[in-house]
Amino acid sequence: MTNTAWRQGETIEVEISDLSDTGDGVGRFDQRVVFVPDTVPGDRILVRLLHVKPKYAHATLKQILIESPQRIRPSCIVADKCGGCQWQHINYNYQLQAKQNQVIQALERIGGFNHPPVDPVLTTTSSLGYRNKVTYPLGISATGQIQAGYYQKGSHHIINLNQCPIQDQRLNPLLAEIKQDIKQQGWSIYDENRHQGEIRHLSLRIGRRTGQILLTLVVKNGKLPGIENQAQQWLQRYPQLVGVCLNRNSDRTNAIFGKETTCITGIPYLTEQFAGLEFQIRPDTFFQVYTETAEALLQVIQTELNLQGNETILDAYCGIGTLTLPLAKQSQKIVGLEVQSAAVEQAILNAQNNGINNVKFLVGAVEKILPSLDIVPDIVLLDPPRKGCDTNVIKSLLDRKPHRIVYVSCKVATLARDLKMLCEQGSYQLTKVQPADFFPQTSHVETVAFLER
Repeated sequence: MTNTAWRQGETIEVEISDLSDTGDGVGRFDQRVVFVPDTVPGDRILVRLLHVKPKYAHATLKQILIESPQRIRPSCIVADKCGGCQWQHINYNYQLQAKQNQVIQALERIGGFNHPPVDPVLTTTSSLGYRNKVTYPLGISATGQIQAGYYQKGSHHIINLNQCPIQDQRLNPLLAEIKQDIKQQGWSIYDENRHQGEIRHLSLRIGRRTGQILLTLVVKNGKLPGIENQAQQWLQRYPQLVGVCLNRNSDRTNAIFGKETTCITGIPYLTEQFAGLEFQIRPDTFFQVYTETAEALLQVIQTELNLQGNETILDAYCGIGTLTLPLAKQSQKIVGLEVQSAAVEQAILNAQNNGINNVKFLVGAVEKILPSLDIVPDIVLLDPPRKGCDTNVIKSLLDRKPHRIVYVSCKVATLARDLKMLCEQGSYQLTKVQPADFFPQTSHVETVAFLER
C-alpha cells in the first residue's frame, strides 16, 4: 500500500504486535504506528483511520481477519462498549506478561536502566469479582429508565449495568434494585450539560473480609424528599449494609466526590481487616480496590525490608495508614505525611483502634514538610499520586540520604522518571522491582521499586 492510504477515513490492514500503556493494541503501517482499541497482539485486522498524524494514527477496528491465539471471549456482555475494562478480551496470563513488559519498557526508555530487575507480576485470588469499591454515574434512558454504569469508551454515554463481573459479586443485587427505588421515589437525576438535577453518582463499598457494605449517593444539593425512610428500608433489606450516606458535590466538575458527607442512617464507615489490623473506611477514603493483592504487595515489602525493630521509617503520602500501621508493628518509630487532613484523622483513629502508639502523622504537602523534618529516617516509603513526586521531594531525599527507599507507584512512567533522578548520580541502586495486578482486565499496573545506597 502507498502513502495515499494514510488519511482519515481510509481502511488499512495491520497486524497488532504490542499493547500500549493505555490498553490499545499497537500495529505498524508503512513505518508508522497505529493504535487500535479492543485488539490483541497477533490479531491481523482491518481498521479505519480516525485521528491521523504524520507518524501515528488512532483507528477503530472494522474486521478481524486472523484472531490472535491470546484473544478470548469477554466475561461481560457489554465489554466491547463499556469503558470500565480494556482487556477482557485478552487471555489473563498474557495480560500479566504485557504489564511486566510495560514496566520494563518504561524503566528502560524513560528511566535509562539497562536490564532492570523486574519480577513477574504479583497476583492473588482472581481476575474477576475483585473490586471492593464501585462508583457509577447515573443517567436516564430514552424510555425514562434510571441508568447506572460506566461511560462508553471515549464518551459520556452511560452503558447501563445491572451487574458487573469485576466488582465484588455481593454488590450485584443492590445495583438494579436501588435504581428502581430511585425511580419510584421520583428523585431527579443530574444532567451534567445543564448542571441540573440531584443524584450524580451511586457509590458502593464492601469490606472484602468483613462483608460490610456502605452505600453513598453523590448529590448536587441533597434535596431528596423521603431519603430517611428509603435509607432505613435499604438497611433492613440488605443485612450487610451498615450505612447510607449523602455526599454533596454542587460544583460543575468531573470530580466525583465533594467535601461534605452526611450519614443518613447507620454509620458513616465500614470496617475492613487488612494485614491483621482493623481499618475504618469512609465513602471517600482512598483504599486500594483489590484488598488481597494490596496485602500481598505489603508482604513483599515486609519480606524485602526484613525489619529488625530498631528502624525509623518515614511514610510519605501515607493516606489512612494502610502501609504505615502494619510496618509500625515491626519498626521502632514511623512518621506518616499526608496532605489530606481527613485522611490523617482516620489514620490516627486507625492507630488508636489497633493499639499502635509508635506512629506520628503530620498534615501537609510532602514537598513542604520533608525538607524541614527533624528526623533522619533509615527507610523512606513513597506512595505518591499518578503525577509522581515533586522535584523538591527527590532533592530532599538526595540530601538526606536514607539508607533505603521503597517507591510504590500507580503510574510506571512517573516512577521511571523519579527513579532516574534518584539513581543517575550513583546515589542509589535499583535492587528489585515488583509489579502487582491491582486492576485485572485493565491496562493499569501497580509497581513497587526498592532502592539502596
